[in-house]
Amino acid sequence: MDDGTRIELEAAAFRRLVGHLRERVDVQNIDLMTLAGFCRNCLSNWLKEAADEAGVALSKDEARAEVYGMAYDEWKKLYQREATKEQLAAFNTKSEG
Repeated sequence: MDDGTRIELEAAAFRRLVGHLRERVDVQNIDLMTLAGFCRNCLSNWLKEAADEAGVALSKDEARAEVYGMAYDEWKKLYQREATKEQLAAFNTKSEG
């Protein structure tokens, strides 16, 4: 596979992942961190880091909006729930391991 095709496929997979996470607002970031070791904020940080490396101006807030599909504060108001004791315990157990 040539580099151009690989990059196109990777970009398509990234867009699909972001789209999936935008649809699955029921899945909280703490659950993603516990199960997969990354969350929406991680994706937005990686996007910003890639932009920085490429010399493309992209703020942290803009990167988050790209991943969340809206301003991060708006997403939190609409969808983020306070973590349960069980979620915190699972996250802390995973973080310690």
